[in-house]
Amino acid sequence: MFNASLNTSSTSDAQHALAVYGWDEGWEAEFAPYAAQGLLPGRVLRVDRGQCDVVTPEGVVRADTTFVVPHDPLRVICTGDWAAVDPDGVGDPRYVRAYLPRRTTFARSTSSKRSEGQVLAANVDHAIITVSLAVELDLGRIERFLALAWESGAQPLVVLSKADLVPDPVGLSYLVEDVETVAPGVQVLPVSSLTGDGLDVLRAVTAGGTSVLLGVSGAGKSTLANTLLGTDVMEVQAARDVDGKGRHTTTTRNLLVLPGGGVLIDTPGLRGVGLWDAEAGVGQVFAEIEDLATRCRFHDCAHESEPGCAVTAAIADGTLPERRLDSYRKLIRENQRLVAKTDARLRAEILKDWKRKGAEGRAAMDAKRGRLR
Repeated sequence: MFNASLNTSSTSDAQHALAVYGWDEGWEAEFAPYAAQGLLPGRVLRVDRGQCDVVTPEGVVRADTTFVVPHDPLRVICTGDWAAVDPDGVGDPRYVRAYLPRRTTFARSTSSKRSEGQVLAANVDHAIITVSLAVELDLGRIERFLALAWESGAQPLVVLSKADLVPDPVGLSYLVEDVETVAPGVQVLPVSSLTGDGLDVLRAVTAGGTSVLLGVSGAGKSTLANTLLGTDVMEVQAARDVDGKGRHTTTTRNLLVLPGGGVLIDTPGLRGVGLWDAEAGVGQVFAEIEDLATRCRFHDCAHESEPGCAVTAAIADGTLPERRLDSYRKLIRENQRLVAKTDARLRAEILKDWKRKGAEGRAAMDAKRGRLR
């Protein structure tokens, strides 16, 4: 327990010093119990190797995170967290003693066989999914990013970077339209850091809260970050000419204050975009399919060969692309498998469903053989 007299900054001082980082009355109320203990409020700017940089009313301090290491990897300290930190003069090293409940959490599954979750950023208002127009659009990957963004609680925005590489306005409009078909309810914005096209709109979005840049290596995130910051803070490397892939210029997640207001979190390029308990996010991305499903004759319709299926009817009349249904099924299956690893009840339900479908398949085969005899 700390003595409140050790706190060298009043609540009003903290609010003034941290306002540019997103501190508000809600965070102040959440922090009140820690303020009574003499702890300092601060926002995590960067995390690496069990330590983090935290901006506090005293300035940026280096703090150890081992005091709050949980068993759940989704609850480790991450960039964007609001933390309670030892005041100056208390211990060496200083420690993060706790962090405030997150308003939003952007998480994915790791590539490890343990299928653990990995939190990428916290307390994000806008998830800016950056897609390079230097290479062919991967609509399936965009859908994955969108599912994670919706699930996080942030508002997604798809930025088509390097728009100057598509000088034909008609061709560019077709690319935007292609992305809009997989991003219902999401703004799709072509942007060029070279010509400045679209940057005024992007600056207006990022000025309102915390934004995180997401995308694969070579998507142009660091260049975009430097453009928004007005200075070359992030190192930039050219993408390979052969395939447009980048070289992981950014290796850590960094929170930076934007000159026009708001803060920006730049993230390393993501090779894998695995879902993590993102059922609601998938449903948001494929809202038109879920809406059609409510009109199917059977509530448990698998949208395969069932009579009265509104989804397959939409594919037949051309109003729903078959690629969308294939992608929807793939993400739903992937999410179910992941959740089932930690949910015994869901595992049992999936096993029961597999057995039912197997029995139906065997019955259909026996009936077919009977007719052939």
